[in-house]
Amino acid sequence: MSAGSLRARVRTEMIEEIKTTARKRLATDGANLSLRGVARDMGIVASALYRYFPSRDDLLTALILDSYRSLGAAATVAQAAAPANNERAQWLSVCASVRDWAVANPTEYGLLYGSPIPGYDAPEDTVGPAATVVMLLAGIAAHAATADRLHPAPLPTPLPAPVRADLRTLIEQQSSDLPEEVLDRVFLAWTQLFGLVTFEIFGRLDGTIEAVADYFAHHMSLMADLVGLPTES
Repeated sequence: MSAGSLRARVRTEMIEEIKTTARKRLATDGANLSLRGVARDMGIVASALYRYFPSRDDLLTALILDSYRSLGAAATVAQAAAPANNERAQWLSVCASVRDWAVANPTEYGLLYGSPIPGYDAPEDTVGPAATVVMLLAGIAAHAATADRLHPAPLPTPLPAPVRADLRTLIEQQSSDLPEEVLDRVFLAWTQLFGLVTFEIFGRLDGTIEAVADYFAHHMSLMADLVGLPTES
């Protein structure tokens, strides 16, 4: 192994050790994460971390990107495991994977969807990974529409013109053929998905809903109905 390759490997291993230590500290310190605290846990001086993460925000961004990618990978695998021509099964599988990931990784979920961290502004490169789940859901709806298997029931409330314009912009950016009304329903389902998961992870359902898993599955089925996915494919 060349000296350059060895240095690269050592650097990669050090970065992973720093991030692992930071995740443990997040579980106790939350938004108060600091490079000094991470360095203390690792038994090194804080200045040694600056070679890898110049600031706390750089470390937070790395942790956020890792978490979004992990969540997105879980959702992608879940969709792929469902039958190819059964969009409803794919939809429910993706939704269940989000809940499963959050339950298994509550600290990381809190980093992504908990209270905003004072003084931290997420950079542009977090936007794509953050959108993975909603893009999967929109893709499922689009696939069903192309196969003429998407039949949403009419709603009594029309889509407001400013919202329609926002949705049209998003559709054009993605070169999609989804009608604005369908993307609107996908977005409603997306916010319902993460709203339910957030309520569960942060204990907002405690003492109210005991059958949390059944409650979640029921609401994700309702969202599939709203989008217009068939009950059988």
